[in-house]
Order: sequence, then structure tokens, then C-alpha cells
Amino acid sequence: MGKVKNKPGFIIYVLPVLVFVTMVVYIPFIMSMCYSFTEWNGISRAAKFIGLENFRLLFTEDGGFKDSAIFTLKFSVLFIVTINTLAVFLAVMLDKKLKTSGILRAGFFVPYILSMVIVGFIWRFIFIQGFETMGNLTNLGFFSWSWLGDAKLAFWSVLFVSIWQSVGFYIVIYIAGLQSIPVQLIEAAIIDGAGTVVRFFRVTIPLIMPSVTTCVFLALTNSIKIFDVIISLTNGGPGGSTTSITYDIYKEAFQNNSYGYGTAKALVLFVAILLITLVQVTFFKKKEVEM
Repeated sequence: MGKVKNKPGFIIYVLPVLVFVTMVVYIPFIMSMCYSFTEWNGISRAAKFIGLENFRLLFTEDGGFKDSAIFTLKFSVLFIVTINTLAVFLAVMLDKKLKTSGILRAGFFVPYILSMVIVGFIWRFIFIQGFETMGNLTNLGFFSWSWLGDAKLAFWSVLFVSIWQSVGFYIVIYIAGLQSIPVQLIEAAIIDGAGTVVRFFRVTIPLIMPSVTTCVFLALTNSIKIFDVIISLTNGGPGGSTTSITYDIYKEAFQNNSYGYGTAKALVLFVAILLITLVQVTFFKKKEVEM
């Protein structure tokens, strides 16, 4: 009876949220799906229905989208592997009883609370002017390289800045996982004669697999959707070498005023992210069970 009596109150509290989410998320998503089958410049009142023509152009004639997809794939793989490896290593170090562990944790986490756009502009200044000054002072050729003007170096610059900004967040997740490991298991492994490396791979990693699943999922989605650091750091250059899929969609819709084609690209990206994340989460969840 209590549940029945609470239903009207439950509906009153939940209904405004459902209406808001429907208006802000679901209706625009459905509309964007419809626009992906049209030719529309975002200004005219009527959109011309062209069927699957946008998708045909996307997969057969749009070389720019292919290049941006290759960049995004390379960036995502390197970002996921590097940031998780680095975050696990730093989390293990910071989980030790050090006098400066609190300060170090805060130091690693501070960049994450900064806007990625601001971080991009800061590092743009460092790469252009800061490195030039350091090169004049030290005479090291490393600082004289064109970090944002060379296509290969620009890729690594974007990757480095992205990792630098967000690694603190992943460290926090891994530290939480490490602190949830029962001390008795570590002590038992030590008594059995397991060394540091063996304990790490045979005890620590299996027990923090839920944290690994979470971090890999977040790194995957964030890397595929990379946008803000690119627009503030390289603006997709040089020569489009650092143009991600999301930045390509942005240019198509808001610079080329081709909203129909842009939404078609966005729909393809949505489906790709959905499929990849489903596979990734399923794979790591099975690993958790096996561990």
C-alpha cells in the first residue's frame, strides 16, 4: 500500500526531469537523425530530403573525413594505453605513505579542473614563446623544433597536452581502487614469497580491474570526442593533420553551413562510439569475472 500511495508523489518529482531531458536530449537527437537525410544549410526554413546521399558521399568521396578518422583512431589508441599505464604507475607511487603524497595528488589533479580550452591556449603559448626562450637560454635543439608547425610533432603535442591535463583524474580512480584492496591479501602474497612485480601483476591488477574498466571506458570516449584542445592548440593544423572527427563535424556544420552533412557525420560517430564502448565494456567485464 505504501508504494501505491507514493506513486503520485514520485510522478510529480520525476515528470519535470523526464520532460526536460526529453526536450534537451531526445528530441534534438531524433531531429538530428532526420536532418542527416537532408540537404540543409541551417538557415533556410525547409530542408531538402536527399535520402542516403550524405552517407554515400561520406564513405566514398570525403577524404577529409577519412583522414580525421585515422587521426582520431591513432590518437585514441595512444591516449588510452599511455594515460592508463602512466596513471596506474603514478597511483601506485602516490598510494605509498609519503609525506608529500597529498601535495603530489593535488598537483596532478589541479590541471584536470582547468578548462581544456584554457589549457590549450596555455600550452600554445609555451610551445611558441616559452620554448623559444628556453632554447635561447639553453641552446638545446629540442626547444627550437616546430612543435605546432610540423605535422608529426603537432600530433604528439596534442597527445601530450591531453594526457597532462587529464591524468590526475585517472590517478584518483586508480588510487581509490588500490585503497579498496584488502591488506591481508598483500600480506599473504608477501608471506608466500611474491616479489613486488609478481604482486603487482598477480594481485594488484586483478583486484583493481573494475577501476581499469572505468578508466579505459572514460579514456576511450574522451579520446574519440577530442575537440576543445585541438581548436585552442592547433586549430586542426598544420594542413589538417590534427583534425579529429568531432572537429571535422564542427567545421562542416558551423563553418561550411552544411548542417545536413554534418549531422550525418555526427550520426556515424555516435554509432561508432556506441559499438566500440559496448565491445570494450563487455570485454573488460568478462575479465573482471575471470580475475
